[in-house]
Amino acid sequence: MKYLEYTPLDRINDFLSNLNLGERTIEGCLEAYSCKHTGTDKKLSLSLENEILDHLGKSSDTDSSSPVEYLFSRSSRKTLIFLLLTLHHMYPDYDFSAVRAHEFFTEESWDSFKQIFDVYMFEASKEWLEENEGSALLETLYKALDEVVNLAECEVYSYNPEAEADPFLEKGAIWSYHFFFYNRKLKRVVSFRFSCLSNLVNDGFLDDESSQEEDGEIFDDMDI
Repeated sequence: MKYLEYTPLDRINDFLSNLNLGERTIEGCLEAYSCKHTGTDKKLSLSLENEILDHLGKSSDTDSSSPVEYLFSRSSRKTLIFLLLTLHHMYPDYDFSAVRAHEFFTEESWDSFKQIFDVYMFEASKEWLEENEGSALLETLYKALDEVVNLAECEVYSYNPEAEADPFLEKGAIWSYHFFFYNRKLKRVVSFRFSCLSNLVNDGFLDDESSQEEDGEIFDDMDI
């Protein structure tokens, strides 16, 4: 895996690096990678493949709708390994288990991503419009992603691990999302994680539990 630099992504990253909205801060980061193996990727890829095959050999689950069934496909295993390699390059000190991780990945679509983005990034989108007249944040994001991975040919995945298996979770997080846009033909993947942090927690006015209760109140009246 090789990190790829793209100016269109940098522009959005600069905007989402630390967007202070008073009591909350929005953060986001786009990272593009080539899926060609480099350095220790081959060794790690083989280790992940063996971990999966060993798990399948011990599993008695034959339900075609189960998460385990997904791993019987070589193509699915390859996709999972590329996504895990991407996570590994982003967080090299974290041990991502292939057997556990496949339970946290969900295949999505642009429409399902857009629905989440429209709701949770509403305030960020308003701020973007004030700074960039005539160009919506989602439209700019679409064009940037399309330039890098050709969205028409992309598979979209969300990554929603349990808290103890999430190296991205930060103190004071109100909500957090992580998506991958993977183009099998181009052998490229773009990671996009975005989150909302409570400034009150980070400033010591609230604890994390109070922050989550506040989050529930914020979105109770929203039609998501």
